[in-house]
Amino acid sequence: MRSTFLNSLVSRRGLLKSAACGFGYLALADLCARAASTDSTNALAPKPPHFKPKAKRVIFLFMAGAPSHVDTIDFKPKLQADDGKSLDGKNGRKLMKSPFKFTRHGKGGLWLPDIFPNLANHADQLCLLNSMVTDAAVHPQATIQMHTGTFRSLRPSMGAWALYGLGTENAELPGFITINPAGGAQSYGSAFLPASYQGTRIDGAGPKGGGRVANIENPRLTAELQRKQLDLLGSLNRSRLEQDQVNPELEGLIESYELAFRMEGAVPVVMDLSSESEATRAAYGIGEQGTDNFGRQCLLARRFAEAGVRFIELGLGGWDHHNNLHARLTANAHAIDKPIAALLGDLKQRDLLKDTLVVWGGEFGRTPAAQKSDGRDHNATGFSMWMAGGGVKGGYRHGATDEHGVTAVENKMHINDLHATMLYLLGLDHTKLTYQYSGREFRLTDLAGVVAKDLIT
Repeated sequence: MRSTFLNSLVSRRGLLKSAACGFGYLALADLCARAASTDSTNALAPKPPHFKPKAKRVIFLFMAGAPSHVDTIDFKPKLQADDGKSLDGKNGRKLMKSPFKFTRHGKGGLWLPDIFPNLANHADQLCLLNSMVTDAAVHPQATIQMHTGTFRSLRPSMGAWALYGLGTENAELPGFITINPAGGAQSYGSAFLPASYQGTRIDGAGPKGGGRVANIENPRLTAELQRKQLDLLGSLNRSRLEQDQVNPELEGLIESYELAFRMEGAVPVVMDLSSESEATRAAYGIGEQGTDNFGRQCLLARRFAEAGVRFIELGLGGWDHHNNLHARLTANAHAIDKPIAALLGDLKQRDLLKDTLVVWGGEFGRTPAAQKSDGRDHNATGFSMWMAGGGVKGGYRHGATDEHGVTAVENKMHINDLHATMLYLLGLDHTKLTYQYSGREFRLTDLAGVVAKDLIT
């Protein structure tokens, strides 16, 4: 009787509206507004940025294993002079000079080693980030943090955040593509964001030499039968969605099926490198020993960027040089030098570099002290990356490590700061690019992140 009496006086909506100063009703109104604004049929549609962007897309060149900064893009004359001296005291680790010769390049006079002769020709496009820091000096955690902003919990990758914030420019292609990814699915996953924002993975070499996307073709069914099958699945999923009203996972699944069908026709065309001229293929090092693999990736990146893909990641492992540094780093540098130089030149020639942000780097750096006489250990307190195009200053060096390259001491740049800066260049305010999950607003930069505006044109 008491329950019936109360129900006749106050409805549940009325209770939310009046109790606790109406905070419950405000929360309900917010949730309803979010649900109403969700376009479940076009999650990947282009979205306006928060402000005018410098860049429209990102190409991230991830060197898994952590390249040695003091042997690549952070020249240390003091390290050369103190070769063999103790880093930690009388019986500490011994400093090891770089085995490579550094010279100045471009109008900005950037110091680059002789193992990057082709990249050196693009010195005036490079913005060196010589003061990077991260929170972990072990590969799995640092790789996850580089891609998601933190390693302490499951979070969406930076490519997924970019796609969530801006959508894609080509409805026939994925908005986020990762080629030979490192770090597992978490490095290109969408976590609690809708599944439609996760990266599409490309592995190996396809019949045309440009790689292969798994599970987008069903050779046992014609396109007409696949369309009928997809329509049936779609009708079942939408019937369930009508019951649930709001179901991001199901919305993402519907969009993923539709995208996969559209990809069957569009992706093979973009990935067909045989349509490129012999001169272009040669410029990327395709067909040459040592450069063929990464050369194909870089040429694919240019083709995907030109076709409107928002975020493209390329991966190359083998940078964990605990020993045999001279020979192994020489081989790694050879693998990427010609392809990356060709990518930068190709983007510039096609007037794409100005709004394409190219980012290069690994998960952390390496020690200036020797390990096993010809190697370097992990170092998270100071390392280097570089950017090019997309609104960053060329021929410019941001920040610095100490005289030996151990610790960042000038304009320290945490991974959260890197992500904040990348989003800013894409026209996104990292503090406003949020997603509500599990009772709080999440963002790529976690609870930190400062935009490095001094490196922006």
